[in-house]
Amino acid sequence: MNTGDQLLMLLKTRGAQTAQALAGLVGLTPMGVRRQLEAAEDEGLVTHTDTSGKVGRPVRRWLLTDLGQERFPDRHAELTLDLIQGVRTLFGETGLERLIAAREETAERAYRERVAGCATLEDRVAALADARSLDGYMAEVQPRVDGSLLLIENHCPICSAARACQQFCRSELEVFRRVLGPGVAVVRIEHQLEGARRCAYLVSHAD
Repeated sequence: MNTGDQLLMLLKTRGAQTAQALAGLVGLTPMGVRRQLEAAEDEGLVTHTDTSGKVGRPVRRWLLTDLGQERFPDRHAELTLDLIQGVRTLFGETGLERLIAAREETAERAYRERVAGCATLEDRVAALADARSLDGYMAEVQPRVDGSLLLIENHCPICSAARACQQFCRSELEVFRRVLGPGVAVVRIEHQLEGARRCAYLVSHAD
């Protein structure tokens, strides 16, 4: 992966960043990173925002544009949308619900196999994140000071399908709850379909 692609990946997974912060992550000088970002801006892949700093000049943060987001593609988006519309036309909403239920069962079975044998909730969430990453979601887990966990998905490879049929998102949330088991609360706190950069789920032991 070249440096330009590394920078795009970091903006995808970490959100808006300064050139100085990115420089520390890729081993370049801030000036070198700014040159790369300005070249990407010329291509329409990134943009920037300037906010007032405590002292001196404004702080410039770089972020992906919609075109930059497209470098992390939605899997087979056009075909998926055609299939959704075809199922709706031929079998109605009931047929679409059956399709989603079948997908849900397949995903749940695969994820249960991944978390089997994990003794702790942290291990189960980590195994689930690994499984989701294999499916293209660029998932990671972040522990919180209160003992809860954030399951973060930096990319949605079925975003177009989810926009056309939001039952896909509802289905995924229910699968997570069942896979992680009784006594575990899973709440979606960030959602790409509502304008967030990523999807994030707060996972904790239920009261």
